[in-house]
Amino acid sequence: ACTTAPPPAPPPYRGGESLSRPVPCAPGFAVPAPALPLSAPFLHATFLSRPVAPPAVPPRQRNLTRLSRRRPPRSPMDLPVVDLAPFLQAAAGDAAPAEAEEALRALCATVSASLRDTGALLVKDPRCTAADNDRFLDVVERYFARSDDSKRLQERPHLHYQVGVTPEGVEVPRSLVDKEMQDRIKSMPEEFQPATPKGPDPKWRYMWRVGPRPSNTRFKELNAEPVIPDGLPEWKETMDSWGAKMISAIEVVAEMAAIGFGLSKDAFTSLMKEGPHLLAPTGSNLLRHGSEGTVFAGFHYDLNFLTIHGRSRFPGLNIWLRNGKKMEVKVPVGCLLIQSGKQLEWLTGGECLAGMHEVVVTKRTLEAIELAKEQNRSLWRISSTLFSHIASDATLKPLGHFAEAPNAHSYPPICAGEYVEQELSAINLKGKVAL
Repeated sequence: ACTTAPPPAPPPYRGGESLSRPVPCAPGFAVPAPALPLSAPFLHATFLSRPVAPPAVPPRQRNLTRLSRRRPPRSPMDLPVVDLAPFLQAAAGDAAPAEAEEALRALCATVSASLRDTGALLVKDPRCTAADNDRFLDVVERYFARSDDSKRLQERPHLHYQVGVTPEGVEVPRSLVDKEMQDRIKSMPEEFQPATPKGPDPKWRYMWRVGPRPSNTRFKELNAEPVIPDGLPEWKETMDSWGAKMISAIEVVAEMAAIGFGLSKDAFTSLMKEGPHLLAPTGSNLLRHGSEGTVFAGFHYDLNFLTIHGRSRFPGLNIWLRNGKKMEVKVPVGCLLIQSGKQLEWLTGGECLAGMHEVVVTKRTLEAIELAKEQNRSLWRISSTLFSHIASDATLKPLGHFAEAPNAHSYPPICAGEYVEQELSAINLKGKVAL
């Protein structure tokens, strides 16, 4: 049995709250009001460490007040762009007037609604800058530019490739081995169908563990020590720094989503403690595999909780919204893309579905390749990707009111580590087991 229990169910509904009453949120989104009081004490208990502000509003709080007068902007991808700064200010103890409290509630509703209705979300986190992302990409480009033999020194297949490097030609896209997924693809309108991979993914990946790991766990292979490549003295500090900032952004989104869903603020983050979070940049050699239509990562979902992407220097990532629409990713400068993973799907009883995506060489990729050649830049496409996980020994099962969701029976309790090992087996990163 798993040693880590799931968080307790949320408090009972009170004060006449109704699941059917919508909360203000971004255009096109409406979610049930959280099962929590709407009064100032709610914000004090949930966001703040001191009482609600008096009528005089200090300058920093004016930003929170102005927030209530506008809706989150939309990106060119037609996803809401959520600025995490107001939530961070409130969580740090910057008391907000009542008007701003409702705005923060609406912001949380936007996060949960976007994850539920589209499986994706764009966020701005003032702690994660474009300069940080560029520094990370520079270091990882230098690593992947090494010879294949040199990179293979960091390969750890006996640890299920969960630390160190995974060479190209190892990982098998789920769409090649999952009959149900293949049938789903056939049923899609032709313009929304993914590209068809011809075999294992021709991409490399480096797995770098982020954050502490448990001292005792049944799943040692999923919580192994990091592998540090020689000859890159800045590697560890760069990876640790960017990984910590990315996981911090994920934790805020997880808290906001929990509030928006009517769960306790720490419903998700308490399960993430000491999880096997992985900063997992991919490296795709565009000099070798740069022809239009090449599939670097076949149509698949992510097995983890939430995935976060920084901007890549080369386009090619496509995602599928819950309505089946295929969308080319265009992350605005200074933003991060969040996608739902399978563990979030499990915890919400299927109310949030894991986001599907692929990476393919497109016409826009070819244009970026030509520009990179003119500027004498690296022709390795690096993804700035982090996988956040539920702790390996924690239990995956629908939380709180999600236990009553129509499809909750499809998500029976299972140790997160056992689930991850089954998924790794299916995509050829672990010895085969029955799914």
